[in-house]
Amino acid sequence: MDKSARIFVAGHRGMAGSALVRNLATRGYYNVITRSRSELDLTNQVAVEEFFRDGAIDVVLLAAAKVGGILANESYPGDFLYTNLIIEANVIHAAYRAGVQRLVFLGSSCIYPRECQQPIKEDYLLTGPLEKTNEPYAIAKIAGIKLCEAFNYQYGTQYLSVMPTNLYGPNDNYDLKTSHVLPALLRKAHEAKVSGADSMTVWGTGRARRELLHVDDMADAAVFLLESEISGGLYNVGCGADVTIEELARAAMRAVDFEGRIEFDASKPDGTPQKLLDVSKLAELGWRAKIGLVDGLASTYRDFLRRYESRVLERA
Repeated sequence: MDKSARIFVAGHRGMAGSALVRNLATRGYYNVITRSRSELDLTNQVAVEEFFRDGAIDVVLLAAAKVGGILANESYPGDFLYTNLIIEANVIHAAYRAGVQRLVFLGSSCIYPRECQQPIKEDYLLTGPLEKTNEPYAIAKIAGIKLCEAFNYQYGTQYLSVMPTNLYGPNDNYDLKTSHVLPALLRKAHEAKVSGADSMTVWGTGRARRELLHVDDMADAAVFLLESEISGGLYNVGCGADVTIEELARAAMRAVDFEGRIEFDASKPDGTPQKLLDVSKLAELGWRAKIGLVDGLASTYRDFLRRYESRVLERA
């Protein structure tokens, strides 16, 4: 891929989008295009069409999405379904209308059935019922995958879909009401340590299993696929190993240096019992994750401290 290509990163202020921008810069791409929400509302079809018509975009990395953990998904199912559907439909259609041949759609491992054989292969999509706690979000992401496939078939575009496992890293969301499991655990451990508490509460039984991937690894995989001239398809992105929520909580506590106890709230949902992706399809192309959980947690906690302390100072 030409280093001068005009690459539009949709959602560049989010965790995934900002990682994509960092990776592109590291690889020497110097024509990266970004727009804030105030500059371009991706839910506005007319505005998105005008942007692509006037922008001469060569490649799109579609990372913009409404995201959140179990609580957010259960509380706002309509928002998660509508917002994600409209963003992906607007961007994918406008990109095609403007003649953009290459696009990467960023999805989520929650697209796969709740009771899925492990590890999860790409072929397992649509083979069983989804996890109810994030079904609207998953349905929206499945629609995005199918839209890319349909446009490739009908119009000859080269739009591919990347399905990462649970992401974490710099620029994550640490709000306990809307965050995913790992940033929530980091914040809980930090606040328990600061307050002098002797325990922290973790949702569920602690037995559910999750695979964690540093967001910079995800970004590296997405750009790797672009540079490999992959014309389409669905690709899982993960590290190939998982841990229980209890093990993850203890790892977060070690990163924070909190030595208290864990109290599990079994009245709260575990979510999907296990999500471990089969990443052999991507590995066969020569890509593997590089950032281990210990190092990844350490850098993420440093990011949390910078953002959390700034928020506290602003309120003081």
